[in-house]
Amino acid sequence: MKRILIQDTNGNLRKELKDFMVALTTQLRDRGMGDVTQVVTVADIGVYQKGLVAKIFPEGFVYTGLGLGHIAEIIEKTVMNGIKVDALAFDKKDKQMRIVLRNCGRIDAESFDDYLLCNGYQGLVKALEMGQEKVIEEMKKSGLRGRGGAGFPTWMKWNITRGVTGDIKYIICNGDEGDPGAYMDRSVLEGDPHSVIEGLMIGGFATGASNGIFYIRAEYPLAVERIQKAIDLCYSKGLLGKNILGSSFNFDIEIRLGAGAFVCGEETALIASIEGLRGYPRPRPPFPSVKGLWGRPTVINNVETLANIPYILLHGGESFGKIGIEGSTGTKVFALTGKVRNSGLVEVPMGITLREIVFDIGGGVLNNRGIKAIQTGGPSGGVIPEQFFDTPVGYESLQKLGSIMGSGGMIVLDENDCMIDISKFYLGFCVDESCGKCAPCRIGGTQMLAILTRISEGKGEADDLKQLNEISVAMQKASLCGLGQTAPNPVVSTMKYFADEYKAHIFDKKCPSGKCASLVSYSILKEKCTGCGMCARICPVSAISGSRADKYTIDKAKCISCGQCFDVCKFGAVVRE
Repeated sequence: MKRILIQDTNGNLRKELKDFMVALTTQLRDRGMGDVTQVVTVADIGVYQKGLVAKIFPEGFVYTGLGLGHIAEIIEKTVMNGIKVDALAFDKKDKQMRIVLRNCGRIDAESFDDYLLCNGYQGLVKALEMGQEKVIEEMKKSGLRGRGGAGFPTWMKWNITRGVTGDIKYIICNGDEGDPGAYMDRSVLEGDPHSVIEGLMIGGFATGASNGIFYIRAEYPLAVERIQKAIDLCYSKGLLGKNILGSSFNFDIEIRLGAGAFVCGEETALIASIEGLRGYPRPRPPFPSVKGLWGRPTVINNVETLANIPYILLHGGESFGKIGIEGSTGTKVFALTGKVRNSGLVEVPMGITLREIVFDIGGGVLNNRGIKAIQTGGPSGGVIPEQFFDTPVGYESLQKLGSIMGSGGMIVLDENDCMIDISKFYLGFCVDESCGKCAPCRIGGTQMLAILTRISEGKGEADDLKQLNEISVAMQKASLCGLGQTAPNPVVSTMKYFADEYKAHIFDKKCPSGKCASLVSYSILKEKCTGCGMCARICPVSAISGSRADKYTIDKAKCISCGQCFDVCKFGAVVRE
């Protein structure tokens, strides 16, 4: 049977997608191809910002920028005769490698049979045949480390829990994805729910856990819906419950919803949330692997980690371990966003360079501006300047640069971004999301944000840099959990690599990027002004007046330094002072 997958890669073409689907199915039926061609909409084909996109199997052709006028040619050439329509084909060669996203955009996420056709649950079958010890040994060979941020070896976490005596053990899938701009886990939960369930079951078998829990934030309703449907299907097929696949393995799964607290991505806070308590982190040890949910041994793996497990069991740990670099094996999914031409999810082998991700896959910087830095790891990560873009992506290599892998956020910053402004944004997020339990995080974060705000308003003092460093060290050493320990990272990294910007703000009272309104003013050069009036029309506070004959001027008493006049002027008449 032919299969046509359709995706709105722009995210705002609902009517166009609906009309296209209706027309496509109608024309397939009229040509007698309706019964032998399946048409489904999917969440992720692997192409972004290309309008309506279709991927046709078994040929695997990808067509972009589709409209109603393309349907007849696609049916007649590709569906009926297997011929590629070159004018529509997306043949870009990139450096991605899809393991976690292997089924996303390829299968109907709600179809049990579709997953089975992609060797679904064969990893579980193999695990039951191998036994617990050999499964963990295979995981050790793979070198897989947690993809949620800390990068702890998965096999070691499993082995610790397996070795703890207990009549009840738990394994939890952490789907509480909270980094700004991150949607890796959501895409996997929505696009390939069975792969995560299978990974959770294999982990449960290997560790001796009989209870699995999906902890998913309530803001992901489609992910919750599809995971629940997949769980229900597994129960109806005998893959969950008692004596799974004729073995002695018993396993049940339920879903718990998170309320969206960023701190609940931390293991002990997540456990407290599931227990019905406020999401406060707890001191460790004991670690959850020994004493976790309701005092029982508990393994916690994030979505991306679990999605790798079935692949590893099917292809072998050694095969997976050959992908990437030493200490950082396999692939990593990143949400590539910011000032980049081709934003979206990318999955790349570890060891690829930051430059390759941004320029070879992401297509470079928007509007042909100069690139300034890449921020990785979300609010807990750091800012990496261009001089280090040839660094191979890995856990240790990013840490050496003052950043982290994190869950996979990757934001491109261009020459117009202000590093103080960026630091304020991320630190402000961490201050808002702090649970407030420990003083270093609660007080330290607030004080650092106050200092950064003063600097951005032109009120900075020479002693501010010393204070920022001292508070950062205190937070890193004394905070109870990872949120407080890593919250200073954006500030520390920008102070290290962009010290001149801090000095310009503090001593010169200037913002080189023009982002800090208190430190920027604008004026209009009459000799360059053409009198077009665009600046006056776009000004939100009517601070610009004039005419074609008299040219335009800015009333600085009214001006709020938003910079819109500067951005819209095509003649270089508006200048930043």
